[in-house]
Amino acid sequence: MAKNNENYVPLTVNTLPERLGSIDAIVSRLGSDTSKWKSSEIGDGNLNMVFILTSAKGSVIVKQALPYVRLVGDSWPLPLKRAFFEYHALIRQEERDPGSVPEVYHFDEDQAIIVMEFLSPHTILRNSLMAGKKVTGLAKTLGLFCARTLFRGSDLSMDTRERKADVALFVDNAELCDITETLIFSDPYFDAQRNHHTPQLDNIVAQLRNDIDLKVEAQHLKAKFCNNGETMLHGDLHTGSVMVTDSEAKIIDPEFVLYGPMGFDIGMLLANFWMAYFAQPGHASAKGERAEYQNWILDVVEGIWKEFLVEFSRLWREERTGILYEKSLFEDQNHALASEQALAHRLNNIWDDTLGFAGVEIIRRTLSLAHIAENEMIADEELRADCETRGLKLARQLVVNKSKMNSMASVNDLVRVIAFSCFKEKNS
Repeated sequence: MAKNNENYVPLTVNTLPERLGSIDAIVSRLGSDTSKWKSSEIGDGNLNMVFILTSAKGSVIVKQALPYVRLVGDSWPLPLKRAFFEYHALIRQEERDPGSVPEVYHFDEDQAIIVMEFLSPHTILRNSLMAGKKVTGLAKTLGLFCARTLFRGSDLSMDTRERKADVALFVDNAELCDITETLIFSDPYFDAQRNHHTPQLDNIVAQLRNDIDLKVEAQHLKAKFCNNGETMLHGDLHTGSVMVTDSEAKIIDPEFVLYGPMGFDIGMLLANFWMAYFAQPGHASAKGERAEYQNWILDVVEGIWKEFLVEFSRLWREERTGILYEKSLFEDQNHALASEQALAHRLNNIWDDTLGFAGVEIIRRTLSLAHIAENEMIADEELRADCETRGLKLARQLVVNKSKMNSMASVNDLVRVIAFSCFKEKNS
């Protein structure tokens, strides 16, 4: 497994053709005349360098890990081995949900380089949400991805020896796990050095940091994240790690991959849709212009959860071949109803975790290091703070009162109530 080493050299736009021009998997897609290759750097993420390499014949994406957190700089070192984990996550996700992720063409472990399919004319879903664009079939794609990767990466499905080998493999992704554990579950709840927030949030931030119930529940969720290795997670599944056209979605950037609780990926994903919902007034050209689009966002949230439930239940009935809830204990003894009872219990647990993890994700994206563009792009600080306050109010309810919420429709109703009540408070 690659460590940071003296042979590693960061790529540049100018060195890409020379360094990659002898790799068959790339030459077969771009042609052998590297003088006709064109490259550009497009990375806008927090960690890595990302390039597009093109020719008259085709295009590829080249992603290289840096030995530090790009968002912060070399004062925050980070091992190159995260590219190793991203590569292995991508090939497993492709196996478990074919067509859901970009195809990988080449992996160089020593140089921490992944060369993969160039998705075009795809754009980042987060940007699409800010622009008010709809994506046909989005809920189905994301719901199926969650159900298939979470179920098929767990002891419900995998051969036990293979799964334990995977757990041992991915457990070494410790540095990125530490980022998640710190930035999501700890930093937001005290005045940590890397925190920052919109100044108008000072009062609500003080309330949240003095909210004992919230702090305790957040630490319960951290304990689940650290100790409950149910399945292979994407680890950073949000609207910035989904690329879309008008009718297609692909999931990217699983470098935070780890084994953890099933509700984590879905919770992070839904949290980002709810934040996008609250942020819409900051991207509208006229008051009330985005109301219909906000309803579409909530329809997507409900659709993701519905698709997840249906597909996870199908997989439970048709692909439950692992060491958990063996059919020899249920169906083979004519106890099909007991199997359904066990399924309901598992889904209820995932539901509670999903809501809790969604709540801490919203708090993290508002108060910790890496915020969401939907809020950051709102120049008017008063309006931005208004949108962020709505998200924080929802987050607190999700974390503390998750056990009292019994359907996605009721959660979306709460979202609407919070949006309306905040509007009334501001205009009263």
